[in-house]
Amino acid sequence: MKTQVAIIGAGPSGLLLGQLLSRQGIDNVILERKSGEYVLSRIRAGVLEQGMVDLLREAGVDERMNAEGLPHDGFELAFDNRRVRVDLAGLTGGSKVMVYGQTEVTRDLMAAREASGGTTIYEADNVQLHDLESEAPWVTFEKDGETVRLDCDYVAGCDGFHGVSRKSIPEGRIKEFEKVYPFGWLGILSDTPPVADELIYARHERGFSLCSMRSETRSRYYIQVSLDEKVEDWSDERFWEELKRRLPDDVAAKLVTGPSIEKSIAPLRSFVVEPMQYGRLFLVGDAAHIVPPTGAKGLNLAASDVNTLYRLMVKVFQEGRTDLIPNYSRTCLKRIWKAERFSWWMTTMLHKFSEEEDFATRMQQAELDYVTGSEAGLTTIAENYVGLPYESLE
Repeated sequence: MKTQVAIIGAGPSGLLLGQLLSRQGIDNVILERKSGEYVLSRIRAGVLEQGMVDLLREAGVDERMNAEGLPHDGFELAFDNRRVRVDLAGLTGGSKVMVYGQTEVTRDLMAAREASGGTTIYEADNVQLHDLESEAPWVTFEKDGETVRLDCDYVAGCDGFHGVSRKSIPEGRIKEFEKVYPFGWLGILSDTPPVADELIYARHERGFSLCSMRSETRSRYYIQVSLDEKVEDWSDERFWEELKRRLPDDVAAKLVTGPSIEKSIAPLRSFVVEPMQYGRLFLVGDAAHIVPPTGAKGLNLAASDVNTLYRLMVKVFQEGRTDLIPNYSRTCLKRIWKAERFSWWMTTMLHKFSEEEDFATRMQQAELDYVTGSEAGLTTIAENYVGLPYESLE
């Protein structure tokens, strides 16, 4: 097999990159270790920045998002049994976010790829990358008991934190930066109406909580838990009771509970690798960086990487601008570190780190009091939440 761009991973970033490239006449093949059904079963993010919404529209996969997505022009911070609204649109000149689940984004991209006739090979085992520093890299994988070789010009590693792409870079050629937080998020999905029209991020002495949603009839809720907690120890009843304790009284009184249709615990970490490229391999999304979900940046950062790589590949294949290739990592990282800072800051301000009332606890309170009582502080939150502008390659 031969293609121009080999894309490793058929999650939303790999599929979005493939869709954008195909619309520009750039041939690509996507390899995915899991089945398509498994990829769709993964429950992930649901808040899309303005930049990602615009990119999905450019990719021609916005019809269902426009019809079913929920535009949000604000969200709330809750603490001390009160709520403060962050007016995203008013503080940023009209920018908003879109609530539309990652599963639905993936479903739309899969349908678009099938309609375009693009090649996606699911259940591709033992994927290996070769000769990445040469002008003719190649990929091997196993399918139905046979080993297949895929020759290409470039490789896009969209296969996540545990994927083969980053692991294919020799030791010493990249540097990792990581912070592991001493807690995780226990999240549930339920077919119940959301407790509020907008997201609520709540700081409480018992720990952080978040009220989110996927639609007007499907809710997503999270609570902070210790890393030694197990999902099976949390009945639905126990979860709802704990969530109510952490919400302002007026919110808790309106909460509609019901059976969970998904329940999981996700540890929180910040992670960045530099550089994000090695030879003709480009790392995209979770293969290169992880953020705590507090700032709703994970999927959106992957989209900004896709935007950068897509525009680079167009320059390379249509204009011969190979001189721009070294700019990929630098361009992505400028935006990534800003998003890492925002996610770290939101996490630090809203989560419980100590059982005692200590200096850090008082600093959290002072920070919340300041940013919610200052238009400048609220503007800082709003600008970062809706998403900073995409960086230019040049």
